[in-house]
Amino acid sequence: MKHSFTLLTAALTLPALAQTAESDSLRLHNLEEVVVSAEKPQIKSGDGIISVDLPTIVRDKPVSNILEALSFLPGVVNNDGMIGLTGAGSATILLNGEPTEMPASNMYQLLYSTPIDRLKNVEIMYSAPAKYHVDGAVINIILKTPTPLDGLQGQIRAGYNQAHYGSYGGALAATYAITKWSFDLNYSLTRSRTWGHENTLSNHLLHDTRTVITDDSRRTGRSLPNIIYASAGYKISDRSNLRLTYNGQISAQQSGQSLSSGSLGDFSNDYSYITPSGFHNISLRYTSPKGLIAGADYTSYSEHRSQTLSAGKQTSPLAISANRQDINRYHVYIDHTHDIKGWQLDCGAEYQHTDDRSLQQHTLPKQTGFAGTLSEDIAGAYIGMGHTFPWGLSFNTSAKIEYYGNGEEHRWNFIPQLGATYHKTPASIFQLNLTSQRIFPSYWELHSGTSYINDYSIILGNPELKPHMDYSGQLSYIFRQKYVATLYLQYADLYSAQLPYQSPDEMRLIYQTLNMDYKRVAGLNLHIPIETGSVLSTTATANAFHQREKSDRFHHIEFDNRKWIFYGSLNNTVRFAAGCPVSLSVDLSYISPSLQGIADLSAMWRIDAGLKWSFAKGRTCELNIRYLDMFNTWSPVMTISHAGQDYRMKVHDMTRSLRFTFIWRFNGFKPKDTTIDTSRFGTGSRQ
Repeated sequence: MKHSFTLLTAALTLPALAQTAESDSLRLHNLEEVVVSAEKPQIKSGDGIISVDLPTIVRDKPVSNILEALSFLPGVVNNDGMIGLTGAGSATILLNGEPTEMPASNMYQLLYSTPIDRLKNVEIMYSAPAKYHVDGAVINIILKTPTPLDGLQGQIRAGYNQAHYGSYGGALAATYAITKWSFDLNYSLTRSRTWGHENTLSNHLLHDTRTVITDDSRRTGRSLPNIIYASAGYKISDRSNLRLTYNGQISAQQSGQSLSSGSLGDFSNDYSYITPSGFHNISLRYTSPKGLIAGADYTSYSEHRSQTLSAGKQTSPLAISANRQDINRYHVYIDHTHDIKGWQLDCGAEYQHTDDRSLQQHTLPKQTGFAGTLSEDIAGAYIGMGHTFPWGLSFNTSAKIEYYGNGEEHRWNFIPQLGATYHKTPASIFQLNLTSQRIFPSYWELHSGTSYINDYSIILGNPELKPHMDYSGQLSYIFRQKYVATLYLQYADLYSAQLPYQSPDEMRLIYQTLNMDYKRVAGLNLHIPIETGSVLSTTATANAFHQREKSDRFHHIEFDNRKWIFYGSLNNTVRFAAGCPVSLSVDLSYISPSLQGIADLSAMWRIDAGLKWSFAKGRTCELNIRYLDMFNTWSPVMTISHAGQDYRMKVHDMTRSLRFTFIWRFNGFKPKDTTIDTSRFGTGSRQ
């Protein structure tokens, strides 16, 4: 089951102050002590791209990795690990402007294991130029590049998270450079244990008779994920380099169990993984001095899982099945950038081929599964341009033609993009973004599989599921590089979601991802930072939007669900004194009743608190304590009451957690200076 909630915020900045000084070279004066106070600019805007100095924003926050830091990025909301961007919904995350071909869950795991010290800055693009090979909104994370003078740098992190169960793990991150070579290594190992809980009430209408079915379900899971990221770069010249990168995730010792009890009896659902699940990606990227970039990567994914559903104390199971998925994906691209008298011209092309070899076999009950290969091809070509005018306007725009085919469907799409910024002075900035994006369903959803939750509820695949197009536009006004107002509009054609449906033909609750007519969201977001001296800093976010989702073919049911929704948050940081190594944060969030498809979702609120303590010589050690969702209130009640459908689910997931993180930073190895001063030796004359 999937639960997604749209929480939208906006980007903002902090101002910079400038000063000049005069000196008198003829007279000497005894001056009082002069203290200059200024705020470092935290945002720059141009060509429709917002560049944010995120390390400065989170300097006093109790965060230890890049994923946690993204929650404090202007315009970004981290909703239980799912990253969203104001007015754009989902956002693709890039590393150093390069496509990673990683699933979102793997990218989040990698960012969680990457220390905040590696972060240089972040670029927010509501409409990413086509040269990034990503449609729609992008968060581009730029990491620091090691140099030979830095020596061996890195940190070791150990952490413990107490939710319903305890989870713990550690991570090592290190960088090193020598002559023309640079190396980057990131490894983490986590012992994870999860818990979830839902109460459902289904008032099922079958043959003009209502039957109330209740269920209380508890889910547990275990895993031992290993995250590996390794990169080696070679600097051919000042403007040319070659880089080889590997990133992977191997999840061992995976298992899960669901125990449910209700009006239909007691059930247990056991999931076991025959072999460790593995994701592997290797990429090679070349940058030439003449603006040419070429790259290729290969991705492999494998998962082999079995399921056994049993009822009460019966010895014979009700359902036994085996799922297997093996994916191989190949991707190549080439780009060229050329500058002609200040006009930047871009062009490029890419091709991606995927083979999804999946199968599902049912031992019980006797039914047909599936087995075969689903092939997918995506090809595209684009042209683009950008320019900065002396009177304050800068822009980038591109047009892309894309082909999509998966054996059953063949489609061409035109994907335009525009990002523009206008300002006479940095105190008043206007930014406009227009973009479109194709959203693809997961590979497994495209198969005709059946998974059993209990004897009443099942999950069905949908071979007829289609990708949907997402169009969006944002107009932002940034005042004094600090206060931001954003008007936005999103329209998702053939938007898809997975929701429960009570079958009118049998006593069965069906979860299936289906295409709707459209989803439309229009709203206004305000982001206001408030500084109270050097002790307290507060950031207030207020977002009011109207959401509408419509479908005339939700299992032969029509609906038109619409609602005004409000989201607000206050992020507060307390610094006890200048130079004090301890800081405190308290954050509050609220969202009014919302919707998803045919379903209505209740209001939610939460309070988070955190403490950060930097200590030891040079503050090389750090202790972070975070208490998330202190009152365990960030879970909704989902209600469906339309066209004979009568269903209610209360989510009791343990969203409250207490996290401890210890960090030790090291820079223990410095390269020796082997240069010799020969300026005074030699027989040749120096002019």
